[in-house]
Amino acid sequence: MKKEKYKILMVLMGLEIGGAETHVVELCKQLKKEGLDIVVASNGGVYEQELTQRGIVHYQVPLHNKKPHNMILSYQKLKTIILKDNIDLVHAHARIPAFLCGFLHKKMQFPFMTTAHWVFTTAWGLKHVTNWGQKTLAVSEDIKKYLMQNYHVAEKDITVTINGIDTEKFSPEIETQSLKEEFELNDGMKIVYISRLDNDRSEVAFQLLDSAPKLTEKVEGLEIIIVGGGNVFHTANQRAQQINEKLGRRAVIMTGARTDINKIAALADVFIGVSRAALEAMAVAKPVIIAGNEGYIGIFDESKLVQAVDTNFTCRGFEKSSADRLARDILQVLTKIDDRERQKLGTIGRETVKARYSVKKMAEDNIRVYRTLLKEGSDVCTM
Repeated sequence: MKKEKYKILMVLMGLEIGGAETHVVELCKQLKKEGLDIVVASNGGVYEQELTQRGIVHYQVPLHNKKPHNMILSYQKLKTIILKDNIDLVHAHARIPAFLCGFLHKKMQFPFMTTAHWVFTTAWGLKHVTNWGQKTLAVSEDIKKYLMQNYHVAEKDITVTINGIDTEKFSPEIETQSLKEEFELNDGMKIVYISRLDNDRSEVAFQLLDSAPKLTEKVEGLEIIIVGGGNVFHTANQRAQQINEKLGRRAVIMTGARTDINKIAALADVFIGVSRAALEAMAVAKPVIIAGNEGYIGIFDESKLVQAVDTNFTCRGFEKSSADRLARDILQVLTKIDDRERQKLGTIGRETVKARYSVKKMAEDNIRVYRTLLKEGSDVCTM
């Protein structure tokens, strides 16, 4: 007999700001709309409140690192949650959660799947302790190939999904006056860059800082807004203050970590970022330069669609970004095309997101895999 409502446990490292974390939060919210009962286990973070406000239960589990004490405690807590909450299927995101859930799966025999949001190193034997579950979702075609080549995951067990974006939350109509007042912004043009400011994510942030004197010379009143926190935030902030002192005005604004990304993206005359952040800015109808640690695609338009889609807008496999290349494209958008052309770039971006990256499609991709694992056929989500 089929259950009326299936209970899915999402397991991830934490709910601090990041692309994978936002992916999971948006997925959980949409799955709940589709009629599933969603429970989340993680180390918590700023997005925890967004889940609980939607009636999604969150359990605090120390999944954020592989310290032995935390691993043992997490294993025990996850086992308790699965039993107490009568979980029907476990869906893990990231290596540590998948490793622990893999052990529990062998013992408890619940349906178990994962999502691959990124590519991980296979060095130091890590390849042999990585568990991709009975089924795997990959957020891009190149990650699918990576799973097949490096972990020998069978193609039949991989489903390519998307980073779904809520186009009502990320909309050109979003109000930005409160942010202008909060940061005391001027009426000049604005560059917005959003990324976690960690060692392995922040090359483009420092390239943007290096380009700031040249850019502010070419664009009067230009303000550069850098959003994100991380282990190199302090270094980037010091560099920003040095630039501001040299220019004699506050041209670079470091906001730290924020959750109101939809409003901040809406401030941009040109946006710089990769992956989910780039898609969110596209949804707000802003011109986007796709640039990150893994490569450089440049100004997004129809000609860049295939290469951007294949890498989930991460630039994996492309030429490296540089301060000169970045500055050239920024000035192209801000000074060498008119408002109509900038608006056209924004429209192309938003239409791309609406056509290919809806949050509903992301949820449907997951539900199809859930149906397969739960062996309930097409009625699994008829509530």
